Amino acid sequence: MNIILLGPPGAGKGTQAKRLEAAYGVKQISTGDMLRAEVAAETPIGLQARELMEKGQFVPDPIMVQMIENRIAEPDCSQGFILDGFPRTESQAVALDSMLEHKGLKINAVILLDVAEEALVRRLAERVGEDGSRRPDDRPEVVRSRLEVYRAQTAPILPYYEQNGRLKRIDGMQTVENVAKKIDDILATA
Repeated sequence: MNIILLGPPGAGKGTQAKRLEAAYGVKQISTGDMLRAEVAAETPIGLQARELMEKGQFVPDPIMVQMIENRIAEPDCSQGFILDGFPRTESQAVALDSMLEHKGLKINAVILLDVAEEALVRRLAERVGEDGSRRPDDRPEVVRSRLEVYRAQTAPILPYYEQNGRLKRIDGMQTVENVAKKIDDILATA
């Protein structure tokens, strides 16, 4: 089972990804974490990425897709994976589909956790961590800025997945349990 979770910051992607890992044996893949690990390990891809990042440039799609290809070949992804944070552009989505097709794989479900932005800002402003602290990036002005980045960077890929009926929308403002049930319903038919 290979899943893409989409939605703005604070929509509940992380919460649902942890649940999906436990329920389905799939592995959440964070491209940001992968990129940092490749750079730290000084792999050939990591060295290329570090050079670009040090110049303030984006890591090109072929490098990102190669990292994902390498990552999904690891044993902990044998039951599938959840992508969070990738793809962010249509060209990345096309490259991902092409790479997976070449490996005889596909994305089984593209799930968007849809949220009302102002309600999300209020929800995050009230969020308290396990240790009772509040996250600095949950301040309303920071959340609004993160939502702008999401609209500019991630939302543009929605039509790519909508055009062939792969995008499934879920009201992310429901309870965690209701969202989980809706996701499970989608996966049951994927």
